[in-house]
Amino acid sequence: MNPLVLAYGALAAAIVAEVTGSSMIYRTAQFTKLWPSIGVAICFGLALFFLSHATKVIPLGMAYAIWGGVGTVLTAAVSVLIYRHALDAAAMLGIAMIVGGVVVMNLFSHSASH
Repeated sequence: MNPLVLAYGALAAAIVAEVTGSSMIYRTAQFTKLWPSIGVAICFGLALFFLSHATKVIPLGMAYAIWGGVGTVLTAAVSVLIYRHALDAAAMLGIAMIVGGVVVMNLFSHSASH
């Protein structure tokens, strides 16, 4: 299989694990609840494991920008949809700027090797 496809698959798995872990933090009650706390640790461990595999092909800065940007958007969506937290205009603008930065890096940066 194409190494770039595998790298982006690993990056997608890293994003899913990070969003899952970030979303579970709310359930840990400041890490006083054992099982949610263990879940967070496992998810973040998996996220870093998959991110490290993605960086075999994708440059670290690019992989981290995608991981952080997509993770931020999806975690904010979970916060709104599951935990019913509201986002104000400034939060939405900030998230849009993060997405814009990741798009600019992917489309126009010569740092990416794809």
